[in-house]
Amino acid sequence: MHDSFQPLRVLHIIASVRKESGGPVEGLTQSVIYRQSLGQYIEVLTLDPYNADFLNEFPCKVTGVGPTPKKYGYTPKLKEWIVDNVDRFDVAVIHGLWNHASVGGWQGCVKANLPYVLFTHGMMDPWFKKAYPLKHWLKQLFWIIQGPALKHASEVLFTSEEEKKLSQGVFWGFKYNAKVVSYAAGEAITPSHEAKNTINQILKDVAEKPYLLYLSRIHEKKGCDLLIKAFAKLDKRKNLQLVMAGPCHDDYIITLQKLALDLGISDRVHWPGMLKGEVKAAVFNKAEAFVLTSHQENFGIAVAEALAYGKAVLISDQINIWREIEKGGAGIVAPDTVDGALSVLQRWENMTNVEKQQMSNAARRTYLENFTVQAAAEDLTVALQKAKATRSIQ
Repeated sequence: MHDSFQPLRVLHIIASVRKESGGPVEGLTQSVIYRQSLGQYIEVLTLDPYNADFLNEFPCKVTGVGPTPKKYGYTPKLKEWIVDNVDRFDVAVIHGLWNHASVGGWQGCVKANLPYVLFTHGMMDPWFKKAYPLKHWLKQLFWIIQGPALKHASEVLFTSEEEKKLSQGVFWGFKYNAKVVSYAAGEAITPSHEAKNTINQILKDVAEKPYLLYLSRIHEKKGCDLLIKAFAKLDKRKNLQLVMAGPCHDDYIITLQKLALDLGISDRVHWPGMLKGEVKAAVFNKAEAFVLTSHQENFGIAVAEALAYGKAVLISDQINIWREIEKGGAGIVAPDTVDGALSVLQRWENMTNVEKQQMSNAARRTYLENFTVQAAAEDLTVALQKAKATRSIQ
């Protein structure tokens, strides 16, 4: 970290810190831990219920102003809390769009004269416009309220050049100051003996068989159906397994399990649910490679996590860090179709053990060169210092 940086007092505003919420929470967790070690004071403000147990699991103080209505999560308490507590902070970070953490966070920061930066976390990707055209037009109407949150931000932060480029022109009506910053996954950890035993119990049907690991939300956006259909067409190693790890917030998992059954591979596809901490580390360590054939990922933090564990990544070209993956020789990339998913799987299957190990080594190098927590924390700190400076001159 640059010697001229002074300690910052930072407020992060995000809809939820529930682990099941997805990548932004994991990214925030790792960033908070590292920046606290550098002397930054950090708190988090959320729409979560004020008494939720999981608030205490986060590595810094978290205040929930909920419970709030589902979906948008409106509550006047968010804005009020920011105004009442502004003297304890120099700058804020708003995470995401299309919920009251973003809109209410902007309103509170402006009223309190607290400068802020805003992460869109992929929520302006044109894929959503194509996949959900009616929702897109509703969002365009809502942009009258959401757009000013970007306009008034010191900088709107994107986690890759691809994400920034794709966001341009998706919504019209407000200009904003765009900036690409590094983003990160946490460093690999060594699982305990107990964690290894736990994963052996969870995946007892896998035993010592080789497996490919999917680790993300079970959601249609993630291309899970493409992956299962492609996996069913592989015929080189009949003992190869597929582990589909992650939470599901609706009955989509039932549809996928039926698909696997209809394709005759239900005995080779495993659903351990969401994995955390050392248990997640254990499943990463034992995996042969990581696979995510998603239709849209602004970053893909699970992909970066896999790289940290030295695992080759078999991914679609709709994951916005695919260029870094391909450039580093860290994985195999193809379109987000059944044929594309089959292509990445077959190309992996056709590699020799030596070639697979070389790609795994390249995965680790790619992580160190592009996706470390240190690099992401330094980029964010620069953006926060710049935002803080705007307050001092107002």
